[in-house]
Amino acid sequence: MSYGRASRRRFTLLAAPAAAAALALTLTACSSDNKTGGGGDTHFVTGSGGISTVARGERADAPKLDGKSLEGKALNLADYKGKVVVLNAWGSWCGPCRAEAKHFAEVAADTEGQGVQFLGINTRDPERAQAVSFEQDFGVTYPSFYDPTGKLMLRFPKGTLRPQTIPSTVVIDRDGKIAARSLAALDATKLRKMIDPLIAEK
Repeated sequence: MSYGRASRRRFTLLAAPAAAAALALTLTACSSDNKTGGGGDTHFVTGSGGISTVARGERADAPKLDGKSLEGKALNLADYKGKVVVLNAWGSWCGPCRAEAKHFAEVAADTEGQGVQFLGINTRDPERAQAVSFEQDFGVTYPSFYDPTGKLMLRFPKGTLRPQTIPSTVVIDRDGKIAARSLAALDATKLRKMIDPLIAEK
């Protein structure tokens, strides 16, 4: 092994503390790909646009997600049962997140009167101020969990449509069940493609 390779390897090991190693393996940072996980009898289907969906009778329960918002207020997913919840995992440091943010702000405003609630999961931002500035820059008015270590994302059960990258978007139906997911940045059209069928469900 060359000296250059050895130095780079030592730097990498020092830059990723042991406590974060498992998390780093689980969450891929800032992906714009259309990769999906699962298989076997997971019951979800991935369309050509990279959006995975589950039929109404085969959806898994969403996990318990509770904590503090970026503003330090209590935030709990369970408070929004009965609404279609759009849950977006993002970071202010993530380029694709910045590209999709204006679309999320737009669609959140457009669907507010249709029983839709947007929530964010802000992750890997070491300071709240960075995330708050991101929201202000892009006109994001809905609340976000502050989850710098990604613990909330790991609460999603294996074999379900769980967030696996940054950004990820998961849509939860009115019964509190996981209905759709994208592992790539979304524009307004793709976002509405995920949400509209769930709005139409009675």
